[in-house]
Amino acid sequence: QVRLVDSGGGLVQAGGSLKLSCAAFGDTFNINAMGWYRQAPGKKRELVTLIDSGEPPKYADSVKGRFTISRDNAKNTWYLQMDSLKPEDTAVYYCYADVFVRIGVRNDYWGQGTQVTVSS
Repeated sequence: QVRLVDSGGGLVQAGGSLKLSCAAFGDTFNINAMGWYRQAPGKKRELVTLIDSGEPPKYADSVKGRFTISRDNAKNTWYLQMDSLKPEDTAVYYCYADVFVRIGVRNDYWGQGTQVTVSS
């Protein structure tokens, strides 16, 4: 079992920056992949960025060059640095972990979500 606690959202003007944090608790040594998704009002949840074991981070085209994911393994925490924010980045952001349970079985875990609002 893994519990994720995300934080750091808020209200920012267009062009500004925010840094989100996701702290993981529990069986963190079984985390295979970690990242961030977002969901805007009336839209489906979409991938923002993902780090999978041994691979470079993947980013949605809409955030490439503006958002950066990083992690602190000692703290079991990963971050999303968001720069040059745009109004269309407004959404609830969810941290995500893909966790190995046993061969052939992996579970998804989600944070509670943190609201990011970018004003024009």
